[in-house]
Amino acid sequence: MKLRGETCDIDCLYCYEKRKETPGGARIEPEQIRRLADLFRGRPLAVELHGGEPLTAGKDQLASILAELAGQPSVIRVNLQTNGVLLDDEWLDLFDELYPDLQIGVSMDGDARGNAWRVGYDGRPVYPRVAAALRLLAERGRSAGVIAAVTPAVLGRAEAVLDHIAGFGSVNAVSFVPCFDSSVRRSTEPAGRRATASRMLQQAHVNGSGAPDWAIHPADYADFVLAATAHWIEEGHFSRLKLEPAVSAIRRLRGLETGFCHFNDLKCDHVFTLYPDGRFGSCDELPWPQARLTSLPEAGSQREVRDAQRSSVLLDQGKSLMRRCVNCAYQHTCGGGCVATRWRYDLAGDQDAYCDYRMRMIDGIAALLAQPADRSGAWCRTASWRPRDPNSMADVQGFLTRWNDPTLPRPPVRLRTSVHGNINTVGLPGVHEADDLDPAHPQWHQAIEPGVRSLVDVCAVRWECVTYDSCQGHRSPEAGQAAAPRRVGLLPRDRDEYTAVAGALCRSVTAATPHLPSAVEVEVGRADLTCEQSGRTYPVLDLVMRRAEDHTWDDYFEHLDAATTTVVRALDAERPVPGTGCACPCPAPRTEASAEADRRVPS
Repeated sequence: MKLRGETCDIDCLYCYEKRKETPGGARIEPEQIRRLADLFRGRPLAVELHGGEPLTAGKDQLASILAELAGQPSVIRVNLQTNGVLLDDEWLDLFDELYPDLQIGVSMDGDARGNAWRVGYDGRPVYPRVAAALRLLAERGRSAGVIAAVTPAVLGRAEAVLDHIAGFGSVNAVSFVPCFDSSVRRSTEPAGRRATASRMLQQAHVNGSGAPDWAIHPADYADFVLAATAHWIEEGHFSRLKLEPAVSAIRRLRGLETGFCHFNDLKCDHVFTLYPDGRFGSCDELPWPQARLTSLPEAGSQREVRDAQRSSVLLDQGKSLMRRCVNCAYQHTCGGGCVATRWRYDLAGDQDAYCDYRMRMIDGIAALLAQPADRSGAWCRTASWRPRDPNSMADVQGFLTRWNDPTLPRPPVRLRTSVHGNINTVGLPGVHEADDLDPAHPQWHQAIEPGVRSLVDVCAVRWECVTYDSCQGHRSPEAGQAAAPRRVGLLPRDRDEYTAVAGALCRSVTAATPHLPSAVEVEVGRADLTCEQSGRTYPVLDLVMRRAEDHTWDDYFEHLDAATTTVVRALDAERPVPGTGCACPCPAPRTEASAEADRRVPS
């Protein structure tokens, strides 16, 4: 609910609501809330009071709004997003009286330097007043979430910015949101005849031919999020601060759901925006008026709203942009991201940059999950998140115990070989049960398919690693069955070994790649192995020799053995040594160019 439309008591230079240049000044009325609850009868409603600045509606008006929301049984949650400038004891008394469970979000871009783009109409920073509001919330025993825009003013300073926000006792959550404003080419028109100091300041930072000075590139955002997430873990901030988008990425990596629409299936069709003049549309981050669906007085039923959605050209375009997600390896973890942002990057012809950042962020957070104490893994560009389904073992801990103790008894196992060379308990192609053996088992060598034995030997014998799975690669045995690439899976014994093995795999693959035949590519995949007995998951690493996209499977299998020889040679030249990193560079220090971009913020 845009309580005041675009009306706000400050004039942030990057404000997307004011870029819509729609009339403000009006207020949403309680009658509109009743109409909305009636329209969505039978559905739970989560309501966000937004702006502009909702507190500019005044205490009497907001009191009537909160009273109406409190009386609607379908409203399950109400959040107020404010810039904090007007927040005082009287406002908090009002919230305590009328809606004690009101969740408060405050917009603040980190420290004073990071907030340089948030100014009043006089062009002066508003940060001191926002910081005072957060301190007041702490004094009153209230919690608040902080939404912080990531601009050039905070790039390279994720740790300091997160520490600063965490220093406010009232803050229990922080969401870092990117200023992906590369398509902005002109400043926002002034509301009156004369341009305010803030609008003149904005004009100075919009150049008309490129991105405005407050915009960042998706790759910058990925680096910032990974640095913030690593610090969040290292400093123990996770014990009291929810960090987004890290938490949502972690939940999806663990196979759990999240309420963050950038990571789930509830995209723009599940978000509605209401303006004071009755305009009713989809997510407010989508461009208006294209996102408009109807007006509240005209919406007679949910069916009419759905019909408006189905006839929306903009929403159809958004859904079409998600088609590229269908065959993406990151689909179930990424969730497709933000449709509005995808739409903007598609217009700019650079949707790949958006997808690349999502993949990069997920890969890095997966590395931190596997080894939280080693942030260097988050910057590895070789190892990627590649979950396997199914990927389980009956008793992982028992398997590790046998592997590490050759004196334990090892009963005979059943080995069957299919006509296509698959070795498992049933002798059939495809994914079937296979007994878990170790090098001390008498049937160890017999259980490994011939084409992958050299890879398994160098990992298990030379590297002294635990291999939990292997496959020599198989052509498609029947129509409709997929061919299988050559691979070997490694199960690190602990987190330190995981880091050492991941680094050695990265160095080996980096060394081997230039010498591989063009039909074969080598990938290091991060995944989880589930213990069927305990339900516990173990982080594992898979070395996979994949078919290059522009080659046939015949090409792949023709060159696979030669490629394997190259990879084995590279593995043999390396060792998993604790404390030895991978071949990928960590983030470089701030360059003169990036420092100059940081200096261009308003002062």
